[in-house]
Amino acid sequence: MSETVKKIIDILINSGIRILEAIFILWLGLKLIKFLIKVLNKDKLFKKLEKSLQTFLLSFISITLKIILYISVAAFLGVPTTSLITILGSAAVAIGLALQGGLSNLAGGVMIIIFKPFQVGDYIDTHADSGTVTAISLFYTTLQTFDNRVIMLPNGALVNNPVVNYSKLKERRLDLIIAVDYKSDIEKVKQVITEVALKDERILKEKDIFVRLNEMGDSSLNFAVRVWVNSADYWPVSFDLKENIKNALDKNNISIPFPQMDVHVKN
Repeated sequence: MSETVKKIIDILINSGIRILEAIFILWLGLKLIKFLIKVLNKDKLFKKLEKSLQTFLLSFISITLKIILYISVAAFLGVPTTSLITILGSAAVAIGLALQGGLSNLAGGVMIIIFKPFQVGDYIDTHADSGTVTAISLFYTTLQTFDNRVIMLPNGALVNNPVVNYSKLKERRLDLIIAVDYKSDIEKVKQVITEVALKDERILKEKDIFVRLNEMGDSSLNFAVRVWVNSADYWPVSFDLKENIKNALDKNNISIPFPQMDVHVKN
């Protein structure tokens, strides 16, 4: 009886030591993977890759190495590798059928990296969300909004729906509608607005500055103003140009009307 108990204790001790060793291997492996990803992220050659490709590769390498580590630890504990791979393969098929959206996101991530509809640093609009792309991983693309919110968008949805990329081209056209009083001199209004646009150094002078009467509205003459700017300057120029045009019109006694209604009362 004592020999049986002794054998059981020896087995438990050996198994416990084996499990502790496996835990140590797993802990050390995860630390090494984290260190490798950090080193790779700082590598000069890796830094030469596009930011989108960098984040995608880091995500892919990290997940792949962790899967290999888990299989290795399981094999160390005595789990037959062939059986484990068979089980994992069957599980992968079952999970794949259950999570078709996840596979769609993975395929979407690959397509984004290959076809480059947008990259890290681009400002995009999905007609539901908009923001600057900060990361492209295997399954999700991360956006940061102007008001500092973080939005995670599935890659599958991004490649299957329209996406507007405002940063793809270096230059953008800025369109404004400026309303003035019906009594205003058309040529004077065009001259004042054009002079304001010419004074702004951020407006591209090699492109035409377009200022023309666009519409005779209910209570105002509406002028179309079109100028070209670098994409990064779009919003600052938009705000500044509106303010500067308003100030210039005031200085030249050109009024900006507000909606009015004449009511005639008959006795």
